Amino acid sequence: MQQQSTRSSSESYFWPTIWAVALHALMFAMLFVSFHFAPELPPAKPIVQATLYQLKSQSQATTQTNQKIAGEAKKTAARQYEAEQLEAKKEEQQKQQAAEQKKAEAAKQAEAAKKQAEAKKAEEAKKAEEAKKVEQKKQAEIAKKKAEDEKKKAAEEAKKKAYEAQKKKAEEAKKKAEADKKRKAAEAARKAAEEKKAQALAELLSDTTERQQAVADEIGDQVSGNYDDLIRQLVSQNWSRPPSARNGMSVMVQINMLPDGTITNATVARSSGDAAFDSSAVTAVRNVGRIPEMSGMSPSDFNAYRSFKMTFTPEDLDL
Repeated sequence: MQQQSTRSSSESYFWPTIWAVALHALMFAMLFVSFHFAPELPPAKPIVQATLYQLKSQSQATTQTNQKIAGEAKKTAARQYEAEQLEAKKEEQQKQQAAEQKKAEAAKQAEAAKKQAEAKKAEEAKKAEEAKKVEQKKQAEIAKKKAEDEKKKAAEEAKKKAYEAQKKKAEEAKKKAEADKKRKAAEAARKAAEEKKAQALAELLSDTTERQQAVADEIGDQVSGNYDDLIRQLVSQNWSRPPSARNGMSVMVQINMLPDGTITNATVARSSGDAAFDSSAVTAVRNVGRIPEMSGMSPSDFNAYRSFKMTFTPEDLDL
């Protein structure tokens, strides 16, 4: 009877115990699910809640059952804690891996940026070197052209100097030839005049006085003619014909001379109507300077040449 009473009491707590265990399992399941889907939080120690039912009378089996349920709950909480720790550790590892991957990616990007910068720097250095070579080539071409221009200029200068020297030499030779010609002509005129004068004197000494006077006048005219020709010839040699000179023109020049043959002045006595032609004639007379042959004339013969006039035409020019 007592045994039946005890069994009835145990059976009366069976279902509440089952419901309590089921309720705890459901709570733990909900906590696990909510923890699994909850945002990441720092790991914390699980809190185990246990609901104790105060029984009016508990048997040894009931106590053992409660202890078993509490042990199961503790084991479940430990497993849950272990799972949470594993999950937290896994997440931490994933974070570390992500951080390492991010770090590696950053290092990779930095390396790529470094290589790109080095490549860009190398490209810029290459371009700078090419630009430098182009500039050096350009400068070399400029220097070459400058040297060629200077060489050409020096050759032209040398050619010009040679031409000037040759021209000067030719002019000097021409002047010398003209001077020799002038000197020879003057000597020839002087000799001719002297010979004629000597001949006239000889004839005068061997003839009558009347004849002597006639011959002397004739010889004087011849001598005068010879000196006129000499003067005209010397003036022609020093005359530069102007472009305006034409045949048929004539200019009369007034000439003043000293006994030694020095021409002191020359002016236009009658113009040709062309100033350039008149000026060229006066310049030619003045350029004669001195006629040494005139110094051998007697004072009576020279009186006609102290101040005299001569007419010059383009035909008198020595062309």
